[in-house]
Amino acid sequence: MSQNFRNPVPTVDIIIETEGASKRGIVLIKRKNPPYGWAIPGGFVDYGETLEDAAKREAFEETGLTVELVRQFHTYSDPSRDPRQHTISTVFIAKAKGEPKGMDDAMEAKIFRFDEIPQDMAFDHRKILEDYFTAKY
Repeated sequence: MSQNFRNPVPTVDIIIETEGASKRGIVLIKRKNPPYGWAIPGGFVDYGETLEDAAKREAFEETGLTVELVRQFHTYSDPSRDPRQHTISTVFIAKAKGEPKGMDDAMEAKIFRFDEIPQDMAFDHRKILEDYFTAKY
């Protein structure tokens, strides 16, 4: 008798703190694919990849920024956080220098101050940012 298991999919999200030429803040990307909206850079962990390596890779693929991971922030596991499937995201805080560029599945990448976070956020990323700003300030 075979058993079929369905497990949540591991993902990472990276809150990138940066000082670009234009301003200081965090980097968000505007998604090319559904679910649409602004999001924290991130994505799926590849088989055989550490969470840390996935975070660095996804940050670079979506923003063109090489990040230095500062620390693991929190893990988010609400089964409804991603409308496509059940994911568990480990969120990292990272630092980077430079201006982000929208790459890969990001139409745009931009630096936002905490008081100008867009209304149209994807996934549970507004909640993640609220937790981050509450913990930081």
